[in-house]
Amino acid sequence: MKSCHALSATSSSSSLSRTASFGIISFVLTNRMNGIPVQQFGDKHGYYHCLRSLLFLVSMTSGLPFHKAAGIETEKVALLKLKQGLLDPSHRLSSWVGDDCCKWRGVVCSNRTGHVIKLNLRSFEDDGIDGKFGGTKIPNGRIPPQLGNLSRLIYLDLKEYFDLKAYSDESSQNDLQWISGLYSLRHLNLEGANLSRASAYWLQAVSMLPSLSELHLSSCGLSLLPPSLPSSNLTSLSVLVLSNNGFNSTIPQWLFQLRNLVHLDLSFDKLGGSILDAFPNRTSLEKLKKMGSLCKLKTVILSENDLNGEITELIDVLSGCNNSSLEHLNLGFNKLGGVLPNSLGNLYNLQSLLLWENSFVGSIPNSIANLSNLSNLTRVQKISRVRYDLAES
Repeated sequence: MKSCHALSATSSSSSLSRTASFGIISFVLTNRMNGIPVQQFGDKHGYYHCLRSLLFLVSMTSGLPFHKAAGIETEKVALLKLKQGLLDPSHRLSSWVGDDCCKWRGVVCSNRTGHVIKLNLRSFEDDGIDGKFGGTKIPNGRIPPQLGNLSRLIYLDLKEYFDLKAYSDESSQNDLQWISGLYSLRHLNLEGANLSRASAYWLQAVSMLPSLSELHLSSCGLSLLPPSLPSSNLTSLSVLVLSNNGFNSTIPQWLFQLRNLVHLDLSFDKLGGSILDAFPNRTSLEKLKKMGSLCKLKTVILSENDLNGEITELIDVLSGCNNSSLEHLNLGFNKLGGVLPNSLGNLYNLQSLLLWENSFVGSIPNSIANLSNLSNLTRVQKISRVRYDLAES
């Protein structure tokens, strides 16, 4: 019976070729190694024990543990599965061949671990052929669940990669069960994907991603905006874009309790009720200020909804921070009323203020002159004249 040492010696006299593939050191044992009968090792268990030892030695010399190599191979298979499901008439994915998928276009790997950390198919926009993507689409709109095997993925952007012509087809509906495997994800953009099958649990699914900082789910066919947050895992969330979904609900309170939120877009979402529904009482407002949940907001877009109520208290709340960060406020095309308060002038960092198509009364406060960062004061006055009773002076 040959020992592991004997096996190593035998293999060293054979041709041992290493192929670097996607950070994986793979090897091929040929000639004499391939000709060794299993019986010479006593039994199969002894043979496989020796073979595993050799694999370990090879992986150690390559600097990449064998179990990591196997994990990275799984990631490559997931990417190839995605490619199979894409319509690519302009051959934008022509580089997706060979063993090293870190060299594939739109794929970024960690220099330290070799794992896939970023997948940005929109990087093809620069080609300028047939618009943005040269016609490359996911024809049936179905997201390959194998993407969930990219466990080290940090950045996933599939925006505008879905065929909107097939959007209403039941076969194009996606769930989000696969997303639980992406526990390292920080940036997720699935704009245009049909997620109607995940309407009941989409928030719970993304709440399982503790590092998520940007979430873009515009035009995803979501019909439910949950009234409460399933968990507190979204503490890192800074950008939340949920525009153009048919929520048909009020603004839930948890939205303004996200401590690090700086960008909120809920436009074209059929939101109704008072804009202050998200703030149940003055005590809650003060708590939110102390938590910094409101004071970090830089962009608030609530346009094209059916929100009603007076704007006075909302502006008072947003301007009540010691150092408000708000730069862009868009409340256009709603049913808001009331008077613009003098506290508007305390939003010192405000760059754009869009209030058209509402029912405000009174005059624009003189304090608006304090907004030195406002890009165009005349533009704001012009917008505000729409259904706004300007005082004559």
